[in-house]
Amino acid sequence: MGKQKLKGKDLRKIGYRYDKEKSLAINIMAQYYKHLNKTEKLELLQNLMENPNKYYEDENLGILAEEFMEIVEKETFKSHKLKEKPTGYSVFGKKFIDQNTINQMDQVMRLPIAEKGALMPDAHVGYGMPIGGVLATKNEIVPYAVGLDIGCRMALTIFDAPIEFLTKYRHKLKESIQLHTYFGTVKRSMEPYNHEILERQEFKEIGLLKQLHGKARNQLGTSGSGNHFVEYGEVVIDEGNRWNIPKGNYLGLLTHSGSRGLGATIAGYYTKVAADVCKLPRSAKQLAWLDMDKSEGMEYWLSMNLAGDYAKACHDVIHQKLAKTIGLKPLAKIENHHNFAWKETQEDGSELIVHRKGSTPAKDGELGIIPASMVHPGYIVSGKGKPNSLCSASHGSGRKMSRTKSKNSFTKSFIKKQLKEHGVTLIGGGTDEAPNAYKNIDDVMGAQESLVKVEGMFHPKIVRMDKD
Repeated sequence: MGKQKLKGKDLRKIGYRYDKEKSLAINIMAQYYKHLNKTEKLELLQNLMENPNKYYEDENLGILAEEFMEIVEKETFKSHKLKEKPTGYSVFGKKFIDQNTINQMDQVMRLPIAEKGALMPDAHVGYGMPIGGVLATKNEIVPYAVGLDIGCRMALTIFDAPIEFLTKYRHKLKESIQLHTYFGTVKRSMEPYNHEILERQEFKEIGLLKQLHGKARNQLGTSGSGNHFVEYGEVVIDEGNRWNIPKGNYLGLLTHSGSRGLGATIAGYYTKVAADVCKLPRSAKQLAWLDMDKSEGMEYWLSMNLAGDYAKACHDVIHQKLAKTIGLKPLAKIENHHNFAWKETQEDGSELIVHRKGSTPAKDGELGIIPASMVHPGYIVSGKGKPNSLCSASHGSGRKMSRTKSKNSFTKSFIKKQLKEHGVTLIGGGTDEAPNAYKNIDDVMGAQESLVKVEGMFHPKIVRMDKD
């Protein structure tokens, strides 16, 4: 057995130069790859060194792969200082936003590239930038101001069926959502979908995306964990609505999810690229940016847009599949997304890159959905195009309690009682998604009356989440 043990000199021979690389390699092989002989271990380690992107997401080898992902030479970086005071920005519903979130947004607006900003009433602390934050820059893009779940999306289908359909066929609807939706780390029994998104040129031209094509194919049409959901509910439409649908209460299908492993890997990879070329003080290092005039900035931009389109494709697959399963035709579909960046023309004619992390576009007349919790109604809205919000609105009611605090504060029996009171059936879900962990949706909507007009409502009735 001693002859099979790796030593530093063995690793030196295959190109491992630094002590950290060698130490990690030896420890990982000893812990997870005892079944391989010495030659096989060295072949694996050499392949990892030469193709680190291939192993970046591997549960055991990912930490070692990071050591070889030196995408940009260290000497090419540029250091930046923060502004002494933050650029002024608008805050909506400040009384519903805690001071830590305000402090974090202040830090964002001290970036030398910060031109304009806004904070939505659902805002709470996020990684690097608050969820519910909006940042505008001239020609720079900040991966962490877009977020990890790139292009996270809301999609609502209004079916040609009155809400009585749900009462009559509740079991059928519950069964359809159980059998035909997939969450989290997907282990599904169905064949991967063929979809035009998988034929996109970016998958062939950008090195990272080539490595992610298989994962994208396997996860197409699935949903993430956390607060992502697929749910049937009651859509309330008034007279004079945007879709010329007769006033009434209809069956609706609402989904919330993003770009899955594809988007998360793009975010992690280009955040590292940004940190290599843009050095910031330790307190703001997560907010490193990429210049859109340089190749790495344009690569991220193309990858981000692909991830956004991929998220839409996932929703399209889910909605088409469930509509076919329950045998109903759509009357209308409404969509919007967040965790994204857009090039937008301002009132003065200038063009800025607007990052919306956990906030949604609300240009004049632009439609969207603002959900609440699993027992509280969401709102169908149209934007009013207000410049002081950078034409943005909230993406939901927003958390008032962390996931850990929610788990420690609420029991399953308490949540079960709430669900029963509101006539909601929950499939999956955990105490981290307790309704009381969220802000009051009516407070949030009241704080952004100047930003959006209410066009209708959605009341959840059958909710499917991760953690079955």
